[in-house]
Amino acid sequence: MPLAATSLSIGPPMFSYYLHNLDPFILRLWDDVGPRWYGMAYVLAFFFAYLFLRVLSKRGYLDLPQSALGDFVTWVALFGVMIGGRIGYVLFYRPEMLRDPLSILRVWEGGMSSHGGIIGVVIFTLIYSRRHKLPWTNPGDNLCVVAPIGLFLGRCANFVNGELYGRITRVSWAVQFPKELLERGNAAELDRALAACHQVDPSVTQDTVIEAVRTNPQIANILRGILPPRHPSQLYEALLEGVVLFIILWFVRTRFRTPNGFITGLFLIVYSVLRIVVENFRQPDAPLVGMFTRGQFFSFFTIAIGIGFIVVAKRRPTYPRKLRN
Repeated sequence: MPLAATSLSIGPPMFSYYLHNLDPFILRLWDDVGPRWYGMAYVLAFFFAYLFLRVLSKRGYLDLPQSALGDFVTWVALFGVMIGGRIGYVLFYRPEMLRDPLSILRVWEGGMSSHGGIIGVVIFTLIYSRRHKLPWTNPGDNLCVVAPIGLFLGRCANFVNGELYGRITRVSWAVQFPKELLERGNAAELDRALAACHQVDPSVTQDTVIEAVRTNPQIANILRGILPPRHPSQLYEALLEGVVLFIILWFVRTRFRTPNGFITGLFLIVYSVLRIVVENFRQPDAPLVGMFTRGQFFSFFTIAIGIGFIVVAKRRPTYPRKLRN
């Protein structure tokens, strides 16, 4: 994602945008070792998912006893979200990582695909439901209701990491992301930025420039005159794919008599539509597919799958225990 050539004149910016300087570590034990906000986002997501699934089970929407929820959420987290999300990221966005298999295991560095996670959860719930003789769309529906919690926390973690940022803009709430200097294709811009930083601190390197933004106000001011302002698209996604989607799904789940599979279809459709919309503000992190970003391209398929879930749910309806009478 090369920087825009017109944005690289060094000097004081015309407008004071927020320069991203958040630390991805909750606590640094030493060097780059310590708990990160990205990992904490997943821990909190699974914790809140468990709590809300307990509520849904207690109310009769989830045909799974509360005593089994702990194991269910744990295995969903491991096999569905973590493995599915990571494999999806590698296959859909970074296939070159296959040349270095160990890099696939470094999930703490970020890099998860929501579409891959969705596929992983669908496969896991299918296997789990067959083993426990449940209608597989019932646990799937309820997982879809709580999934936006994880999406919200994950996108907030993306913002803390300064990754998956938006397109260049001049809106007043735009953010300048120093991490884009380290992206592939930005070597010339990185060299130019480092040359400017060396006028203040000759010890600044590619590996330390991000940290220098947090500790050296002069370095921060230099990068303010170099980096283009961008949409904080991670926060847009957190709002739409997290808060808005959760409200819609929770309302439909608890207010309407819907057959098993309907909520899954609704989730796939609404999530995909919101993703298509917000991708217009997000800097593409992979080559385009025609005129569409990779996220938009995959979303068209999940919309079609979502329609299929709803059609089947309506034609051959089965219901959660609360709605059977």
